[in-house]
Amino acid sequence: MSKPCFWLRCETKEFERRAALTPTTARRLLDAGFEIFVERDEQRIFKDSEYEAVGCTLVANNSWPTAPTTATIIGLKELQVSTTPLPHTHIQFAHCYKNQAGWSAVLSRFHRGGGTLYDLEFLNDASGRRVAAFGFHAGYAGAAAGALALAAQQKGQALGHLEPFEDEAAMVATVRQSLGGSGKGIKALVIGALGRCGKGAVDLFRKIGVAEDDILKWDLDETAKGGPFDEIMGVDIFVNCIYLNSSIPPFMTREQSVAAGAKRRLAVVVDVSCDTTNPFNPLPIYNINTTFSEPTVAVDVGRPGNPHLSVISIDHLPTLLPREASEQFGQDLLPSLLDFPGSRVWADAKKLFHEKVAAAAAVEGM
Repeated sequence: MSKPCFWLRCETKEFERRAALTPTTARRLLDAGFEIFVERDEQRIFKDSEYEAVGCTLVANNSWPTAPTTATIIGLKELQVSTTPLPHTHIQFAHCYKNQAGWSAVLSRFHRGGGTLYDLEFLNDASGRRVAAFGFHAGYAGAAAGALALAAQQKGQALGHLEPFEDEAAMVATVRQSLGGSGKGIKALVIGALGRCGKGAVDLFRKIGVAEDDILKWDLDETAKGGPFDEIMGVDIFVNCIYLNSSIPPFMTREQSVAAGAKRRLAVVVDVSCDTTNPFNPLPIYNINTTFSEPTVAVDVGRPGNPHLSVISIDHLPTLLPREASEQFGQDLLPSLLDFPGSRVWADAKKLFHEKVAAAAAVEGM
């Protein structure tokens, strides 16, 4: 029996440079008998020639809609907004399983086209842990962006356009330089510190020189009492790294920031989790996703003289380290791809897809 065919689509999200399949993982799949098509993409961190060199078949940019329906389309970020039915099987982050804005319309496209969605966020092993995630690099990059924003604010400026870094060492060096050589004296709070994302944020703060005692590491025990938490007002940078799956009290509120007034030390909030349109968003102090071209949004704190407060809410932070993040994610995902589509991981993901489609049907009248 022949192996499935994977079709790596280009990413259409602005500034997205990561890839769901790297040349390294593509080679492993080819060696295992899979057929791999790769769309040409100048935006991707990996050159087309790198895929061609390992034996992939290159095809035209953004040509997946006309691919044979037997091909499984694999990508990272969500598809462009459209009402066109989707007849293919897709592997991607769809951001439509937690009632985000437009969730039911996305699922209706699959329903009408007869396609299937395997959401990368919900591929879990037998213990319920995700088989692959960008969490570490998301937290790492988020903490770096927060430190860069703080450095800019200390100079009376806003953080400018962000570009991907060559590697982690280059990122750390740039952040240190922006802070005058070290992060010494900065106080940071990471909520979700025991997870992949939180560990990445903590690691970055350590590497830029923030003292261990000045990195507050919170997780379930520290947040069990429920927010808002006044402790957030006493740090320079707050990084939210939780995985939200239910309603919780907000971690902080705009009213809390106003009441703190000039006593508030908090200058930058980095919402790595980016549950911006989630009805349970625990950071109801902003309502837009920021971008690499405009990485921060100011929070109106209501009174003249209040310290400046800004939010970073970029929903694809790992692309600041596109090669390293893609390689790590690809290696984690590879064992499941080699078992596609027959393993329990994929069966459970397909079952969840059908449950979500049924929920969308009630909303969309399908």
